[in-house]
Formats: sequence, C-alpha cells, structure tokens
Amino acid sequence: MRGVDGCPAGWIAVTIAAEGPLAPCVTITRDFAELTEGVEKIAVDMPIGLPDHSSNGGRGPERLVRPLIGERQSSVFSVPSRRAVFCDDYREACAAALETSEPPRMVSKQAFHLFPKIREVDRLLRARPDLVARVFEVHPELAFWRIAGERPLPLPKKVKSRGHPPGLALRRDLLVAAGYPETALERPPRGAGLDDLLDAAVNALIARRLLAGIAQSFPDPPGRDAHGLPVAIWS
Repeated sequence: MRGVDGCPAGWIAVTIAAEGPLAPCVTITRDFAELTEGVEKIAVDMPIGLPDHSSNGGRGPERLVRPLIGERQSSVFSVPSRRAVFCDDYREACAAALETSEPPRMVSKQAFHLFPKIREVDRLLRARPDLVARVFEVHPELAFWRIAGERPLPLPKKVKSRGHPPGLALRRDLLVAAGYPETALERPPRGAGLDDLLDAAVNALIARRLLAGIAQSFPDPPGRDAHGLPVAIWS
C-alpha cells in the first residue's frame, strides 16, 4: 500500500504492507507513474476528477469533508474547472476560471502551483484506465480525522515555534499510536518537508483501508467527471 503527497522534489511516497506491523519504505520521485507500480492501492493527496464548471464551495467532495475537519477546512481548496487547471499561465488560468465558475472566481496562486501535479495525475489516469481502480484521491487532514477517532485536529500543521511545530508533533504522535515506528517519522528525505512525510504516511493508512474495503468515500457513491474519472475523497 502506498501513500503519496506532493513535495518540492516531486512526489514523496510511503509504502507499507497490506497488513501487519508498519515498516515504512520512503521514496521520492519526479514521476508519479513510477509510484503506481508494485502496489495494489495508492492514496494520493491530489484532486482526481475535474469539473467542467465549478460552483461555490468547489466539487461535492470538498463541500462534504470541510465540516468534518473543523478549523482545518481551509486546507481543502475548491478545485476549479478542467479548462482552468490545464492553463500553464496564471492569468490565463484566472480568466478561464472566471468564465467557468458560478459565482465567478479566480484561481489562487497556491492552487495554481498545484496544477502541474493535478494535470500529471489526470493525464495518467485517462491514458491508463486500469489505474482508476488502484489510484484514489485522499486528503491528509481528513485522513488524520479518521485515525483520530473521527475528530478534527485542534492544531494546524505549520505554526512558528521552537523545534517542530506542535501541530506536526500532534500528527506524528497519532501516526505512532497507529503503529508507525517513531524513528521512521523524524527526518524526511532530501527534497521533502516533515509535513510531506507525515501526510504521505497517513495517506498510506487510508490505502490500507481501501484494500480492506472499509474506506469511506465522500460522496458515496463517488461521482464521475466528463472523462469517467471518479470524483470523491476517501478516508
């Protein structure tokens, strides 16, 4: 099982066995396609299934999961239209988003920087329909909500403080309680941050749930975009 998150170097992946003790293997690659080989389920923190038009609050999955994660709901951004996502230029993306959203809304710079990775996953799944049954969209804050007993976390990931931010320490403690060795969560590999490592690790736990058939989709059942890709966030 593999949990994946975007990172400055490309993609960070945490691979664990389908069951039994957690002995994670951490890797980094620039090619998402490489991460789809050799595992049965991949849980990635990246939108899958793009709308032709976006509405207030984004896709159905975003609107459903935000209330569950409380104060962390700002981490769930509204996915703009496919047309906007496939623009390489920020101004063009904003113009496309304005024309394909109701009410009209531009694209944030933070979301725009994610577009290359969204396009990478989208193109791969459309070219490889066989991967649709193996690659699933997740969101780390919803995953932490799940392993915390379906309670929203009280602390954000990044708050300036001495040492590790308390929000990261909280997330690491939850992962250790779930079975991860503490030593595996101390130092991220070069090219990734500690938050990226922790997010990939919790995503891997959702990949286990997916294989076991106990993961929940929001919405249930998932929707489909114009290309037949599922539109759901799993936990």
